[in-house]
Amino acid sequence: MKRSEINQLVRDASVCFEAHGWALPPNPRWDVTDFGLGDWRRYGLVLINLAEEPEYCEKLMYARKDMTTPGHTHHVKKEDIVCRWGRLQIQLWTHSDRPVEFKLDGEPKIGAEGELLTLEAGQRVTLFPGIYHEFAPLTSECIIGEVSTVNDDVNDNVFLNADVGRYPQIEEDEPPIVRLLSDFS
Repeated sequence: MKRSEINQLVRDASVCFEAHGWALPPNPRWDVTDFGLGDWRRYGLVLINLAEEPEYCEKLMYARKDMTTPGHTHHVKKEDIVCRWGRLQIQLWTHSDRPVEFKLDGEPKIGAEGELLTLEAGQRVTLFPGIYHEFAPLTSECIIGEVSTVNDDVNDNVFLNADVGRYPQIEEDEPPIVRLLSDFS
């Protein structure tokens, strides 16, 4: 990704958050990714880590229509994905004989392999370790929340596509307007 594209996504996310009443904390920890696939318009996500504690974490995310977070699961992390604004489609599966167990707005559900859920603003899905999920906005923009148990993006993300990388390769074509999590590593 070009740094200018990252900067523009940070600006767009900031405008969207502000327009919909989401105040950011001082010095938020930004993360912008194309999942190492080199096509952020198709596979991309803007994230802000709001809380990073040993027992839990919280993220606020932004995506444009057609920006997909590729299919993945976690060995350890249990998470709630919350549609904060817009509409979000999530596909769920297990790739096993296990049923697709999840909670929708706190109610236990058993879904079919490949289950497609559409979350309206305010709705949430609870995902357990081993449940694969992929999501993308159905609206022009979407604000997405995540509250989860301990977060280890490097060791606990298991993507279906072996080419997926957690952080983008960055082409420095202009100065950064924020420092990204990947800038610290």
